[in-house]
Amino acid sequence: MATITTTILSTVTVAAAKPTVTSAPPQGGILEGILPNVVSAANPINLFIIQAAIIIILCRLLHYPLSLLGQPRVIAEVIGGVLLGPSVFSRIPHFKENIFPTDSLPVLNNVANLGLILFLFLIGLEVDIRLFTSNWRVALGVSLGGLLLPFGLGYAVAWGIFNQFQSEITNNVNFGVFGLFVGTALGITAFPVLCRILSELNLLGNSVGVTVLAAGVGNDVVGWILLALSVALVNNANGLTALYVLLVALGWLLFLVFAVKPVFHWALRKTGSIQNGPTQGMIGVTLLLVLASAWFTSIIGVHAIFGAFLVGLICPHDGGFAIKVTEKIEDLITVLFIPLYFAYSGLSTDLGLLNDGITWAYVIAIIAIAFSGKIIGGTIAAKLNGLVWRESLTIGVLMSCKGLVELIVLNVGLQAGILRQKTFTMFVVMALVTTVATTPLTKLLYPPWYRVKLERWRRGEIDWDGKPLVSADSDSAESSDKLSDSNIRRLLIYLRLDSLPSLFTFISLLGEERVVQPSSISGDDVKQEPQIKKRPLEVHALRIVELTERTSTVMKVTEGGDASRRDPVVNAIRTFSQLNDVAVSGNVVVAPEESYAETVTMHASDQKSDFVLIPWSQIGSVVEDQSIPYSVSSEDRFTGKSHLDFIRNTLSKAVCNTGIFISNGFSGIAPVEKSRPAFSRTVSVASLRSHKEAALPPVADKSHHIFLPYIGGVDDRAALSFVLQLAKNPNVTATIAHITCLDGDDEITGVRESSLVEDPSSLKAAINTEITALDSSFLATARSSLSQSLGDRINFIEESVSTGSTPGRIVELASERVGQNPRNAGDIIVVGRRHPILPSSSRNPEQANVLYEVQKTIGVLGEKATMSGLRASVLVIQAASKGSDS
Repeated sequence: MATITTTILSTVTVAAAKPTVTSAPPQGGILEGILPNVVSAANPINLFIIQAAIIIILCRLLHYPLSLLGQPRVIAEVIGGVLLGPSVFSRIPHFKENIFPTDSLPVLNNVANLGLILFLFLIGLEVDIRLFTSNWRVALGVSLGGLLLPFGLGYAVAWGIFNQFQSEITNNVNFGVFGLFVGTALGITAFPVLCRILSELNLLGNSVGVTVLAAGVGNDVVGWILLALSVALVNNANGLTALYVLLVALGWLLFLVFAVKPVFHWALRKTGSIQNGPTQGMIGVTLLLVLASAWFTSIIGVHAIFGAFLVGLICPHDGGFAIKVTEKIEDLITVLFIPLYFAYSGLSTDLGLLNDGITWAYVIAIIAIAFSGKIIGGTIAAKLNGLVWRESLTIGVLMSCKGLVELIVLNVGLQAGILRQKTFTMFVVMALVTTVATTPLTKLLYPPWYRVKLERWRRGEIDWDGKPLVSADSDSAESSDKLSDSNIRRLLIYLRLDSLPSLFTFISLLGEERVVQPSSISGDDVKQEPQIKKRPLEVHALRIVELTERTSTVMKVTEGGDASRRDPVVNAIRTFSQLNDVAVSGNVVVAPEESYAETVTMHASDQKSDFVLIPWSQIGSVVEDQSIPYSVSSEDRFTGKSHLDFIRNTLSKAVCNTGIFISNGFSGIAPVEKSRPAFSRTVSVASLRSHKEAALPPVADKSHHIFLPYIGGVDDRAALSFVLQLAKNPNVTATIAHITCLDGDDEITGVRESSLVEDPSSLKAAINTEITALDSSFLATARSSLSQSLGDRINFIEESVSTGSTPGRIVELASERVGQNPRNAGDIIVVGRRHPILPSSSRNPEQANVLYEVQKTIGVLGEKATMSGLRASVLVIQAASKGSDS
């Protein structure tokens, strides 16, 4: 009985005590006094978000000033990691314990290594073996030269490091493995950073860029193989096991190439992923392949990154599949994962360990060998393949770029125990120095002016000293021919997808007319052939694609080959021009947005263009949107700062006459916002949804009327010459209004247009825009030299008006003459850009508004004509500055 009573009492006691044991933990977070940076195994996300935010913000802040110096993003990420480590921030009391406590590092390490695996997959996608095979001879020579010499020198300096810092090397690492790793670290080239540098310096299209890319592919693949060998040797105690590991790794590579790759490619084609871009399901399959391959190479004792790299190599590049996969995942990797990886790496970098002379002596020796081995080996190999010395030296400098890949190699060595913290820091300093120096040295050795000189020398235009080889007689003949014929012969057009209809019309108006004459008559058959003029109009179409920070943009350049032959926009303008008896060439350039203006002027100079035609964007943006087109308001169209800056910079650097065309219903196509049908009471919702747009009939009236207000100045004279050439087309009529500005009795008191000039030194160039007696004589000469047929289609009028009311009066005159025939192919108001005497907006630059910014860009008359609401397009012309090539 006593036993039963004891048992019941103990049970009741335990039951009563149970709620206190299983009480729920606090759920209020900071509301219950729990700090957000407390390490919690059950909820590690709080501290991880703090760490990730600090890392990303710091790297972005560092990248902005470094980007102004031409440095790649990896430099900011590496420096950010070093700053967060024991070198700087971790010396702050309690910083490491509160932000990067030791217990939180496994979570950060897992996320960082997952990002590293995906990044190596991207590197594999970026490596296109076709670059190596298509240029295998020079690629093999430069790749071997840039790898063997630094590898040998690295193996030699490894002997001193191995013996001097014996305490920094683990016992299971012998000198053979250590020397193999150091040689690999000094011989490898950072292919992704190399592609970025070549793109930003516009070197991808010449012999230097092609050679470096092809050699970089071979160097990258061999470097990863040597690194895999180093890791396999250090992870296995005896050589026989290491041999087995390498054989299994080789077997896995063969399995991927001959078993997985065919099935994978078949599935991609079956799902249309190559033709139409990867489906969500195939993206899932691809990422599963990456993780499976990384897992397998990790469990056999190599490293998980090699498996991911191999899957990237077997992905197809046909149809842009590799580029499209990269586009889908690159932002998450480069913005989040890679900074986390380098921050974690920076926690192991302590510059304070480089605290004696012998250590710094070895650091300097490592840097010297990294530079000299790559530069000497690459230079000699390139010279033996027929390049000039300066090109060869540039190739050697570019091959010395370490960057991102070098840091990954060093971290793999650190994790494998080949390096310790001190030796790791020594090599990190080398990687930073070589990467930072690559871009400045390349700009110094291979500047744009030298590239132009080299191309002209190879074409036989000049000798090596820069003296022209063309005879003086041909120069004088060309000069006299140019004086006798002021018509536009070489037209450079800036291609935009939203401006193709306008450009088509301009080409047809400026092109030579087709004259049909009977060439042979036999019986009743009359055979007629078009007679093409001896010197047709030459159209050079330039299409610019934005170069962004994304890897996929660089891949489009490196894999594009001759993109101008495949670009649909260039092909459209090429086909139209050839059907209209116009000589045509096209070029696609990938450039950063801030270099658009320089690219346009450079191509105008190279092509010796007479006129550059730049259409104003329909959406007010420099960058084209390849997705479904969208409409913007008329105000938004003229407020895009990047587009306004592009137009202004292009005009300020213009080397020939330049026109800015603002389309408004030109070519018979009405603006989008004006072509929307109004709702009708007789239309139901169902019928509205099923409504189909009726087919547009051909434009019956193909006529154009041009209105030119002629005030005076070099811009107006260039505009008059342009209008007279357009008027030679029988579909064009013109009204030329000679405006005489009278002083006094101004209705509007305001600042002059000359006040819009931000740089006072540029006012000297504006002297030619003032009205002189030359303007009247130029107009009289042009008027008297017209043929009878041309004179019948051009109407000259005289108008005197006070200076202040000139812009308003010009708009009134234009409204009476353009837009009167709504069914024609579109009218144009042509104005000169610069008229210093005209009144501008009364606002100060500090109070800049839409009108003020537009006036600074296209002048007072251009702004008035554009914003007046007239049913006509506007062409603003600026003449070439004196002494230009045009």
